Amino acid sequence: MGDRTAKTELYDALAETAKALASGRRAELVDVLVQGERPVDELAAEIGQSVANTSQHLQRLLRSGLVRARREGTRVFYSLAGAAVARLWLAMRAAAEQHVEGLARLAEDYVGDRRGLDTITRDELDRQLRDGDVVALDVRPAPEYAAGHIPGAVSIPITELRARLTEVPDGTQVVAYCRGPYCVYADDAVRLLTAAGRRAARLEDGYPEWAAARG
Repeated sequence: MGDRTAKTELYDALAETAKALASGRRAELVDVLVQGERPVDELAAEIGQSVANTSQHLQRLLRSGLVRARREGTRVFYSLAGAAVARLWLAMRAAAEQHVEGLARLAEDYVGDRRGLDTITRDELDRQLRDGDVVALDVRPAPEYAAGHIPGAVSIPITELRARLTEVPDGTQVVAYCRGPYCVYADDAVRLLTAAGRRAARLEDGYPEWAAARG
């Protein structure tokens, strides 16, 4: 029989991962970092926190081994420690969606009523891309597109879409996508495109799910 102290220490060490994610702000940071590497100031703006508070959360994630940091001049950039961290986040979110009471209501309170928006599955988008029947529109911030995107997707961040609407090919179906099921950028893009007379739909989730399904 193994040493009980060693066993306790082992499971305590494993639990550090869960403890590191036991904060809504840190979970939100991981959700952003699934998209790719970002500097502290941009991460702070994404989660609506000060740079100081964001740095504290990132240091906790760093100590747990879930993220990496690198310095470039005066700026510090953070990224996930590996693909396993992204898979952990997606699995944890999926488990919560299935088993946490009230989560669906909270999600709807945040993202709003999507019943008026056309939605397309990953498999259907994949088929249409192969057939050349659709334009995939990535409306995430440009650094996230640069870190990884659906092949052939056009990058127009949601903050620039209204001004750059003429760059979206006309006369064909447009499928907008962003970070995942709780990201509203694609919703806003579909509403804007539809109001401009374009045929538009949103991807059922986002780029991380697309990449995970093809990994």
